[in-house]
Amino acid sequence: MEKEKIKPMLFSVIKKYSVKQFTTDVIAGIIVAIIALPLSIALALASGVGPEEGLYTAIVAGFIISFLGGSRVQIAGPTAAFATIVAGIVATNGMEGLMMATIIAGILLILMGVFRLGSLIKFIPYTITTGFTAGIAVTILIGQIKDFLGLTYPKGTVTIETMEKVSAIIKNIGTINIQAVIVGLVCLAVLIIWPKFVDKIPASLIAVLVGIALVKGLGLKVNTIGDLYTINGGLPKFHTPAFSWSLVRASFSNGFTIAILAAIESLLSAVVADGMIGSRHRSNMELIAQGLGNIGSVLFGGIPATGAIARTAANIKNGGRTPIAGIVHSITLMLIMVVLMPYAALIPMPTIAAILFQVAYNMCQYKVFARLCKTAPKSDIIVLVTTFVLTVIFDLVIAIEVGMVIACVLFMKRMSEESSVKSWTYIDPEENDPDSIEYRVVPKHVRVYEITGPMFFGDADALSGITTKEFTKCLVIRMRSVPALDATAMRSLEMLYDDCTKKGIKVIFSHVNEQPMRTMEKGGFVDKVGKENFCAHIDDALERASKI
Repeated sequence: MEKEKIKPMLFSVIKKYSVKQFTTDVIAGIIVAIIALPLSIALALASGVGPEEGLYTAIVAGFIISFLGGSRVQIAGPTAAFATIVAGIVATNGMEGLMMATIIAGILLILMGVFRLGSLIKFIPYTITTGFTAGIAVTILIGQIKDFLGLTYPKGTVTIETMEKVSAIIKNIGTINIQAVIVGLVCLAVLIIWPKFVDKIPASLIAVLVGIALVKGLGLKVNTIGDLYTINGGLPKFHTPAFSWSLVRASFSNGFTIAILAAIESLLSAVVADGMIGSRHRSNMELIAQGLGNIGSVLFGGIPATGAIARTAANIKNGGRTPIAGIVHSITLMLIMVVLMPYAALIPMPTIAAILFQVAYNMCQYKVFARLCKTAPKSDIIVLVTTFVLTVIFDLVIAIEVGMVIACVLFMKRMSEESSVKSWTYIDPEENDPDSIEYRVVPKHVRVYEITGPMFFGDADALSGITTKEFTKCLVIRMRSVPALDATAMRSLEMLYDDCTKKGIKVIFSHVNEQPMRTMEKGGFVDKVGKENFCAHIDDALERASKI
């Protein structure tokens, strides 16, 4: 298999670039920028930061990841997957804590790419990614109920955790603002209905314009972005990160979570994009670009970024086929920010909530979730539901950690159930033809056991089922169906051999596969048993046993 290049995709596709493709990429980039504008603002607000931070992220991280990335069409920026994590970090550790965590995540992503760990992401179970994605969708939806209903909380109300938000909503439901609900419902209707008639102009942009028109035109008393946040237009400015070892230690866990989530989301998006354009991304280069993009984003006032499936799909749908489209998307957003950012203050908060409701709906994958609950094995359903519930009640870190532990334990249990150690059944030669190809002649002083399945610590004690008689002189262990052997199982084999040696019983192995044989050789077991007692075929092993 050809080794994957660590080379930006832009440098490869630019060799055969044409004016026609450049025109198409520019158009696609502009359209994606228009789509990304309200989404970036909405996701930044959901992340507990100001609206401009979302645009800084889309501009800086979007540019770096398109320029250096391993995908032809990946569009990066702030995504819903990060919203609850970022909000929690900002609320607990402030922007300095978020900056340090993101820089750590960026370094980890770069190292993952350099050491070619891109392919290891496939070992994250599908049930875990589905579970935490649905969980994140629910947390986003819960987080936006306050603005959608126009609720007012007493000063000092803590709403960092999802359960705290639920509690605050229940306690303050009496402060509902009917005017805010009307604006939210109208904008939600626009988001649902508009794409059915016009798909060229993004529904989110129309919803923003409709929301502004309702509030300003009818003079409704509804909170806008300008009421809650100070809007700062202009280009992103460099921020020097605060550094201390205590901050690094406090931020490492969050940085690790951001890195893993960025890797999963980006590579999933790249795989989806590959299927849409018939291409193949460079996973390790993509991870390096994601790392550099995230570091660049927070150094210029942004938040964590990753590949965005929705924006990537929009890029492909509108003809984008090279990273130039992603670069144009970033430049367009920068121009929009300089010219139009002050007008973002007019956007009503219920409109932002409606946009995020739709984002949550699109990412929850409820049909996939329901299908898995109906058709998947019980162990997978346990992992899926556990990851989902923990994401909602606690946070993504706990959900992924516990989900992976449960998935591994259940997998090992399943593998141990597939493994077996069985003794050959002895047939009376007078009742059955000993020359039949179905049977082999086994001398009375020989016992034969066949091991099936991987031998690892989960089922190493199965070897205790191997027994011998007083007249047994030779034990044949057939291992043709053992693909792997670990150190714990190797220790059990050594103990079995030592026990047989004390009883004067010779041990012969038949058909030991490559990996188990390497483990045995490395541990000195082959020399201990004797190479002559390792036979390629069961007939050879029985012939040798009959001579002992």
